[in-house]
Amino acid sequence: MSSAAVSRLIIPVLGLGMIVSFASSYYLLGVLADPLAAGAGTTPRMVFTALSGAFLVSAALSPFGGHWIDRRGGREVLSAAAMIFALALTLLGLAREPVAMVAGILLLGAGMGVGLYGPAYAVLVALHGEAAKKPITAVSLLGAFGGALGWPLTLVMIETLGWRGACFVWAGAHVLLCLPLYWAVLPDGRAGGRPPASGRVRWDGTMIRLAVLFAGAWWVATAMSAHLPRLLTRLGLTPAEAALAAGLMAGAAIAVRLIVLAAPGRGSPVVAARAATLLHPAGALVAFVGGKATAGAVALGQGAGNGLLAVASGVLPLHLFGRENYGARQALVLTPARFVQAGAPVLYGMVLDRSAGLALLASSGICLVMFAMTFGLRPKPGL
Repeated sequence: MSSAAVSRLIIPVLGLGMIVSFASSYYLLGVLADPLAAGAGTTPRMVFTALSGAFLVSAALSPFGGHWIDRRGGREVLSAAAMIFALALTLLGLAREPVAMVAGILLLGAGMGVGLYGPAYAVLVALHGEAAKKPITAVSLLGAFGGALGWPLTLVMIETLGWRGACFVWAGAHVLLCLPLYWAVLPDGRAGGRPPASGRVRWDGTMIRLAVLFAGAWWVATAMSAHLPRLLTRLGLTPAEAALAAGLMAGAAIAVRLIVLAAPGRGSPVVAARAATLLHPAGALVAFVGGKATAGAVALGQGAGNGLLAVASGVLPLHLFGRENYGARQALVLTPARFVQAGAPVLYGMVLDRSAGLALLASSGICLVMFAMTFGLRPKPGL
C-alpha cells in the first residue's frame, strides 16, 4: 500500500480506535454493571464506586500520558493503551469475586488515562500542525459513536454471549483490531515529525482558564450521562419516554460535530467554545419552563454543547499555544477535569433528589462559570 493510501487511513483508524476505547470503558458499565455485580458477588453500588476510583486513576496518570506522547509519539501510547484495555476487560470477564472486579475496573481507568482522545489528537497535531482542527474534529466525530453505539452493542453481546463474553469480545477488539491497525497505519513518533518540546509546561492564566472550563464541562457531562433519564422523569416523562429523549444527547453531539466539520473553518475556536457553554443552560431553561412537552431540550442542549467542547479540548490548546509541548499541555489542562468528574454522579444525584429544578440550576450555573472562563483566552504572541 502506498504512503498516500496509508495516510488517508489515519483518521478512520484513530476514529475506530476511539469508538472501541470509549464503548469498552467510559460507556461500558452503563449496561454491564448489574450482571457484572451479580457475577462477582457484589452490588451495582460497588461497581460504580470502583468506577469513581477508575476516574481518579485516569486523572493521576493523565499528565504522565501527556509527557509520554511528546517523547514517544501517539502510536506507541495508543498501542500500550490497547493492551491495558484488553487486560482490564479480560480481568473483568474472569472476575468471580469483588477484588478481581475492582482491579479490572481500576485498570480500565489506567487505560482511559492514557488512551482516549489525547494521543489521537497528538498524532494529528504532529502531522498537520496548526491545521489540525479539521482532522481533530473528524476524529472527535467518529469517537462520538463510541457513546451512540457502545451501549446497544454491549447489550446485544450480553444477550447473545453473556456479560463475560461481552468483556472478552471488547478485549479481542483491542488486540486483534485496534493494535494491528495502529502499528500498520500510524506514523512512528520516534522517527521525527513530533511537535517540538522545550522544557516543562508551566501554568499561567490561560491554562487555568482552560482547566476550569474543561473541569466544568466534564463534571456536567458525567453528571448527565449518569442521571439524564432520571432527570427527565422528574420533568414528567415516563421511563420509556425518558430513555428515548436521553438518546437525543448522543445524536446532538454527533450532529454538531458534523456541522463543524462541514463549516469553512475560519471561525474562532474561542467563540465556538463560548457559545457551547450556553447550550446546556438554554436547553435547561426551555425544559424547565415547558415541562414535559419540552423536556427533551435539555438532552439536545447538553449533547450539542458537549460535542463542541469535546472538539475544543483538542483545538483550544493548539490554537492558544501552538504545537510546542502539545501532548503534555493538553493532558495537563484536562487533569483537573478527570479528578472532578469522579464525584459528579454522587453529587448531582444528591441535588436531583431535592428537585429537578435545583439540579438544572446547578448544572447551568457551572456552565455560566465556564462561559466566564472563555473571556481573556488569546493566542500567545507569535502564533
